[in-house]
Amino acid sequence: MSTTILNADENGIKTACEHLKSGELVAIPTETVYGLAADALNEKAVAKIFVAKGRPQDNPLIVHIAKKEDVAKLAKLVPQNAKLLMDKFCPGPLTVILPKADNVPDIVTAGLDSVAIRMPSHPVARAIIENSGLMLAAPSANLSGSPSPTTAKHVYNDLSGKIKYVVDGGECSVGLESTVVSVLEGKVHLLRPGAVTVDMLESVVGDITIDDAVLAKLKDTQKAMSPGLKYKHYSPKCKITIVHGDFEKFKQIVEQNAKEHDGVFAMCFDGEEDKLSCQCVTYGAHNDDSEQARRLFDALRKLDESGAKVVFARAPKQDAVGLAVYNRLLRAAGFDVIF
Repeated sequence: MSTTILNADENGIKTACEHLKSGELVAIPTETVYGLAADALNEKAVAKIFVAKGRPQDNPLIVHIAKKEDVAKLAKLVPQNAKLLMDKFCPGPLTVILPKADNVPDIVTAGLDSVAIRMPSHPVARAIIENSGLMLAAPSANLSGSPSPTTAKHVYNDLSGKIKYVVDGGECSVGLESTVVSVLEGKVHLLRPGAVTVDMLESVVGDITIDDAVLAKLKDTQKAMSPGLKYKHYSPKCKITIVHGDFEKFKQIVEQNAKEHDGVFAMCFDGEEDKLSCQCVTYGAHNDDSEQARRLFDALRKLDESGAKVVFARAPKQDAVGLAVYNRLLRAAGFDVIF
């Protein structure tokens, strides 16, 4: 199968919609990352996502909708807190987990009795959802476990020959997957951090709880309630270790290792590469967590392109959007951290 990158114009969107309605896959842009989309209510179409990505089937998918009325088609119940959050942050980078309706196939929810729902704000994603008349299951459009794609080129590099179409909507403005919250019993529980931060959520619904899996590995016996919890994710081929502490400590660790081994890289903040004698890839300014989010996955891909074997990464802060950046880095590193 040859893979074609479509322009995000009227013809490209029409082609994508027709392909989706025929039960096939299309990679589409969203404000978070590119998604590999299929008709969420077509079990055979959704099954193709898992094949193309090499994705474990116990990893649930997010269903993308274009209008809030569609929530009632997917969920049995919408608690007041869920309505408040969706009124404030949707469309946008927020996913809400609710009790699923009977028409949602088990393959979408990994057999759970809940469904994850999101309303993207990217105009191309919205146009494709609206014009296809479908609700779209769409995990990140990459090979399972590799860094998520934030450009059409990233998708092409991962899935060329596995899917027919990628719609090029430009670089993703957020760069990390959506915030995921469970609102199954009215209480708001954060499962995956993102651009909608803890403070933003609490400004709407008061105190929320944060799942232990945000900063720790999910136990083998636990079911994943959200994508991005159970397996090693977002990871390049090289080995990554996160280093906490000040720049001098980081410099000492990375340069000592670079003297002793080949293929050692530093993953650091802008400007710090000038102070290091080893090879470097940067991922944003030290004090700009939103920029770090936009650039993180591209930086992880550049490490592989540059031939890195061992990487020491500067730890971002762990609040606001920085919590989401750190969450993704932890999984890319397989929780290998130096304090």
